[in-house]
Amino acid sequence: MIAVSPDLVYKHVRSSELLLRAYNLLESDDEVQELISMSNVMAVNRLKYNDHGVVHSRIVAGSSLELFELLLSAGLRPTTVVNGTTRSIDEAKLIVLIASYLHDIGNAIHRDNHELLGALLAKDILDRLLPEIVLTDDKRRLVALRQEIMHAIYATETSVQALTMEAGVVKIADGTDMAEGRARIPYKLGKLDMHAVSALSVKRVYLSKGVDRPARIDVVMNDYAGLFQIEAVLRPKIMTSGLEKYVEVFIRVGDSERRVFP
Repeated sequence: MIAVSPDLVYKHVRSSELLLRAYNLLESDDEVQELISMSNVMAVNRLKYNDHGVVHSRIVAGSSLELFELLLSAGLRPTTVVNGTTRSIDEAKLIVLIASYLHDIGNAIHRDNHELLGALLAKDILDRLLPEIVLTDDKRRLVALRQEIMHAIYATETSVQALTMEAGVVKIADGTDMAEGRARIPYKLGKLDMHAVSALSVKRVYLSKGVDRPARIDVVMNDYAGLFQIEAVLRPKIMTSGLEKYVEVFIRVGDSERRVFP
């Protein structure tokens, strides 16, 4: 089992020159980093929500790429490769990486509709960065890659149906960042309610090959209150990911293990 953490992304980007180039550009780009920083100003400082900053970007990127690898290992073919909008598995992974990293930048404008706002904000960033990452002058190819990334960002909204495998793993991965109070349900910091109690109940999240399905998510918690996070965020995201047939979710409380999805 692989733990969901900010360091998981390095396992994947270090294995690909393309992904490493993209990751380094994202980490060093002033506009990207300030948008992520402003997302935290809006979410944490003004709305008193939990973290939506660069650590969350790294966690979701690593979790997305790990889930993507699990599905690839089970023989699934990336939608963008099938449709010809990417030319290789590496390019499909590039969609996953960049969309994961940028998926919350819309919070820099407002929490409301931040998925749509983030997709629109990403357009100019992608127009600027993609030529440096993919190293091509083929503008139509770059536009196709840009649109796939924008779709994956927009589709992180719970009620929006993800239309690609790439978008689906980004959506599910967003819901896996729930350990040690990092819940994807926004909750008021310092306020003891169901949102906060459930978030603090989740101690660790792991990804691995499934028993009956390609991908398994294990959520370790110290109290069954943590189920609220799964039922309110992770399950709805899985159900609109397009990947609901390929994922299973288990919880562990003490020595007890229980399957909660499907």
